[in-house]
Amino acid sequence: MYYLRFLLVFILNVPVVALAADNAGWPCFHGTRRDNLSAETGLLQSWPDEGPKLLWTNSDIGHGYSTVAIAGGRIFTAGMIKKQTYVTALDMKGRKLWQSLNGQSWEASARQSWAVPYAGSRGTPTVDGETVYHFSELGRLAAFDIETGKERWNLELLKTFEAERPEYGYSESVLIHGDKLFCCPAGARGYMVAFDKNTGRTLWANTEIKDAVGNCSAVMASIDGVEQVITLSANRVLSFEPDKGHLLWQFEFGNKRENSCTDVIVSDGLVYATTGYGGGCILLRPKRKDDGKFSVEQVWKSDLLDNHHGGVVLLDGNLYGAGHESRGWFCLDFMTGKKLWQSPGKGSLTYADGRLYCLDEKGTLSLILATNGKWDQVSSFRMPRGGKGLYWPHPVVYDGRLYLRHSEQLFAYDVRSD
Repeated sequence: MYYLRFLLVFILNVPVVALAADNAGWPCFHGTRRDNLSAETGLLQSWPDEGPKLLWTNSDIGHGYSTVAIAGGRIFTAGMIKKQTYVTALDMKGRKLWQSLNGQSWEASARQSWAVPYAGSRGTPTVDGETVYHFSELGRLAAFDIETGKERWNLELLKTFEAERPEYGYSESVLIHGDKLFCCPAGARGYMVAFDKNTGRTLWANTEIKDAVGNCSAVMASIDGVEQVITLSANRVLSFEPDKGHLLWQFEFGNKRENSCTDVIVSDGLVYATTGYGGGCILLRPKRKDDGKFSVEQVWKSDLLDNHHGGVVLLDGNLYGAGHESRGWFCLDFMTGKKLWQSPGKGSLTYADGRLYCLDEKGTLSLILATNGKWDQVSSFRMPRGGKGLYWPHPVVYDGRLYLRHSEQLFAYDVRSD
């Protein structure tokens, strides 16, 4: 079905950031380290049949697929209200503090009739210090005061960088490192761009890449002593030098739909990338040569765990996530790509306190023992229905709470063991 061909662009949620170490909370998509591994302990190791206790529901965030960022005693997300994109701040009891406009929402074109029900927000806000940043589906990049929601600055990236409107809108969650903000407008005047996070001033714009946007979010890593920003375009894995923006290395990798939504994972100098629509997954070993340039070796490639948009986590040498055309939840060995187990289903996930929280697309959340032996389900429950569409937003576990979203509703559950 045509609508299945573009699901991956929504969760990029992208939802994609690395932040200063002194930021408390879960301040961006997949957390401060961008690895989607929560440091929480003392959590429930199993749930009642009806699931953990529901603390509150907020139904005023607009429709969308963004997940939450949490920092400074506030919860941030984005959603579509009357065809406009809004960033919303809530207090920890789920009460709205402010709601600020960030431009027009993406809508399906006339030739995309199957996609009409899937309009809505994509990227997750990023919090850094006293500012929250958001990159909208139609390319409006804005910075807001976390206390008041007042806009500090904004840029229209489609126009500024002569970019084509992405087929399903932008899905990126911006990356912040030091005083720089990184994102990919994928335009003729800049594929990846670095901005001064305080003013929005362009610091550099790399024009070496001409690919379509990949719909994932960038990560920051050090490989062979060289700091680099790594992401996926529609056709390749890319690494950029963060200070001046030149291309460090690239490796061709993509799928038949030219659409890659899952962030790369970097560990011990190795780079794992995955993409849906049969693209599979790969492990790369970039190496700095004597002349300072990089070569890239493919360690392994697999047709399994071709993640669509639900994310993959790396834990104790094991990769966990859901495949797309390869079907099912998987555990693969990171170093070899060997399949350790497979179980039916598809969705998004996060990790906390020895458990995987696996949310399937129809709203069933399963608590899985994080082991490479088998799909070891401890508990599961069915989420309430919050609106239209599938259950794509990634779950978040922070400060003894589990945050789940469906469409216009955000649910907070108590998962503390005491």
